[in-house]
Amino acid sequence: MMGRDWRQRGYNIAAMRDLARGILPRPVFDFADGGAEDERTLRRNESSFSDIALLPQPLNGAAERDQSLTLLGQKLSMPVIIGPTGLGGLFWPDGERCAARAASRAGTAYCLSHGSVCTLEQLAETKAAPRWMQVFVYRDRAFTRELTERAQTAGYDALVLTVDNQLLGNRERDIRNGFQIPPRFGALDMAMMATKLPWLLRMRAEFPRLTFGNYVRPGKPENLKTLAGRMNLLLDPSMSWADVDEVRKIWRGPLILKGILHPDEAAEAVKRGVDSVVVSNHGGRQLDGAAASLDALQGVLRAVDGRIPVLLDGGARRGADVVKALCLGAAACLIGRPALWGVAVNGQSGVAHVLDIYRREIDRTMGLCGVTSLAGLGPHLLLPKGALHA
Repeated sequence: MMGRDWRQRGYNIAAMRDLARGILPRPVFDFADGGAEDERTLRRNESSFSDIALLPQPLNGAAERDQSLTLLGQKLSMPVIIGPTGLGGLFWPDGERCAARAASRAGTAYCLSHGSVCTLEQLAETKAAPRWMQVFVYRDRAFTRELTERAQTAGYDALVLTVDNQLLGNRERDIRNGFQIPPRFGALDMAMMATKLPWLLRMRAEFPRLTFGNYVRPGKPENLKTLAGRMNLLLDPSMSWADVDEVRKIWRGPLILKGILHPDEAAEAVKRGVDSVVVSNHGGRQLDGAAASLDALQGVLRAVDGRIPVLLDGGARRGADVVKALCLGAAACLIGRPALWGVAVNGQSGVAHVLDIYRREIDRTMGLCGVTSLAGLGPHLLLPKGALHA
């Protein structure tokens, strides 16, 4: 797409972001890259990892390293999972299925967003596994049940109930850019996108059928704009633990709560029979000023007390970041934007490259720390809190 050297140019996650920024129209890039309001939480998600330093033990010897793990009864090859991101098909044709195939071939899990372009059934047809499905608590509780039951029928391995979306965050980059759903592609817009011609040519056949696949009703000719409006109206600030209980009754597999920051909610999730929680602030796209995911992690871990696995979502841009999260006690990390940058750069191959970057960096970090397996990671490899700035 940009010559044979894109892999060399995309030598780390930041470089892949730069490549994606060069490929995508600014409103599309910012739709994925941006956060809410002043983006303090978005920035803190990444910068928080700088507050933690590793204390290697190289004389332990680590000639061979194994970063595999078992999570919710399934073996993963690495502690990095692709989390849910909406409209993946806007970045590359059939973007969600490209990403799912890449994750499956890499031996890790992929979570489909409720707001995907393809339907959950179409993604299931790829046979990519493990595959997880994201759902929300909607005003129309019957629709929450419908999506949950569809995921069950389609053989999804876990259900991810996202709970920090009860109101839509104020994403000001989208406001400044005039980003709309569906994106505008009038004559002036096309002229302004002339420098993004490869993306435009690749996507132009997709524009007429670009939609929120899981929300389309048979026999109803709703366009993307209508569906987006209906989705926003479905968000429900009155959701409560009773709704979690109801989903728990319907869903027979592992149930994961995503969007947990407060220790009390983590402890309550365990009581309610939830199988895992994701410490997440929605990538800084909802409540600006919310705690960074890494800053909230230890409180959640103490509340859970080892009874269920805790996952971290937000800000891990290096393999060393993943290792730090695991040393603190996280079972694995979810990535969102890096997967979108990968798919924007070169579809399935781009996502595979992103995952390979994490795999190589995690392996190198483990080797330099003198660790042979994830079981060897722990707080003993971290500089005591406060010592970094002493």
